[in-house]
Amino acid sequence: MFFSTKLAVKYAAFALMATAANIGAQDIVVRMYHGAFDIAASIIVGTAVGLVVKYVLDKRYIFRFQARSVAHDTQVFVLYSIMGLATTVIFWGFEFGFHHVFESREMRYLGGVIGLAIGYLTKYQLDRRYVFRSEQT
Repeated sequence: MFFSTKLAVKYAAFALMATAANIGAQDIVVRMYHGAFDIAASIIVGTAVGLVVKYVLDKRYIFRFQARSVAHDTQVFVLYSIMGLATTVIFWGFEFGFHHVFESREMRYLGGVIGLAIGYLTKYQLDRRYVFRSEQT
């Protein structure tokens, strides 16, 4: 298998893992919290969980990043998170949009999965160009 194909398969698998972590965390929140902001809280928690899972997988297995120190790792994580802001808007737009249009948990999650897929494709390009550019092997 070509290197680029292996990388794409690995990246897709990690995106699926992070998506599962995100949606799973959301589902836990909405099952535990039934307040006025249950949907928003679940999406925020899911986003945070997915971000951390994806960062750990990307930095180690996609970009082979090794931090020089905890401070350096923190700086790279912050930059990684900033690059994720635009893709988070895509993800949230789809998820909230599906929630508004279809008014069901399953369709909201489907919107989230679609938004995450589009976001992850975009995020790879941003991370490759701006976050892990000097750490690539």
